[in-house]
Amino acid sequence: MAKQIQSMADALSIFMEQHPDIPECNPGTEIQQNTDNDNAQIRLDIIFERKGRAGKQATIVCGFPESYPLEKLQEIASKLKQKLGVGGSARGGEILFQGDQRKKLLDNLTLLGFKARII
Repeated sequence: MAKQIQSMADALSIFMEQHPDIPECNPGTEIQQNTDNDNAQIRLDIIFERKGRAGKQATIVCGFPESYPLEKLQEIASKLKQKLGVGGSARGGEILFQGDQRKKLLDNLTLLGFKARII
């Protein structure tokens, strides 16, 4: 005879008995999302600047959330600087590149899974 289901806890226990291959999850624990896929949620702005730099050109990528880890920001900056063959820095939630790199940055940021636009 089938068990009578009176609550969601009963339904969950019956389901887990029938499917022992599924790992159990304790209620109240949060499942951590893969942050690599979260790149698609971030929209970045690519800005070209000359002001305040003694006439030198700079391309700035901004729009990273304040909660974005500095280590990941520096890692992304390092990869992009190597691909583009230019200097730059990452700090304060922004990445700065030397020279006019707008189009190349747009292509490379899109490949990394970010939404980006040139302003």
